[in-house]
Amino acid sequence: MATDAERYAQLAEFVSANKLNLFDRIAPERTRHINVVLEDIYQPHNASAVVRTSELLGVQDLHIIENRNKYTVNPDVTLGSSKWTDMHRYREKEVDNSAVCAKVLKDRGYLLVATTPATGAYTPENIPLDKPLAFCFGTELTGISDTMREAADLQLRIPMFGFTESYNISVAAAITLYTVMQRLRQSTVNWQLQKDELMALKLAWARKTARSASALEARFDREEGEATSI
Repeated sequence: MATDAERYAQLAEFVSANKLNLFDRIAPERTRHINVVLEDIYQPHNASAVVRTSELLGVQDLHIIENRNKYTVNPDVTLGSSKWTDMHRYREKEVDNSAVCAKVLKDRGYLLVATTPATGAYTPENIPLDKPLAFCFGTELTGISDTMREAADLQLRIPMFGFTESYNISVAAAITLYTVMQRLRQSTVNWQLQKDELMALKLAWARKTARSASALEARFDREEGEATSI
């Protein structure tokens, strides 16, 4: 069985030099220290905008909860960004997918951050970054669910100084993620992927880029098996 590094080297022969250079430049900027949770987002435009923002800022993992509203991508908004992120979807019928997602993230060591207008909550400028965080954004009208709110470890608010009650969800996510990622990159927190994670990520990207990657890998495995049997 080929290692990730060996398989990447094989597939790299079928990926353009420009794309490989992008993989080398972008992968070290990726993080799993910050995750994004989108719960029952109703409008595809908003959900797609958050995905695009997350990808541009280096957030690799997004968790999509579909209890009532089905998540759909608007390709005119994402501009292919969903291809380069890992989308974890929770959409089982007759199950509280919010509870499932919350448990998965907590088991992985994340603190859940509920976005809320509550006074006294952390802001993007002062929320602690020493532990992995999963920022939860809810449906446009009512925000996050009671399940996610009760499961949250921290609360986050974005200060407002106008008459309007709240920010659009895509704007709230953009403000939060930009501020947090800027702070994270300037901190001493170990936010970057480990060496094996980097290679696994680049391999995943190569598989999405190389034409007929599955067929190529099957051929590589067959050739390796034939060479071993000689």
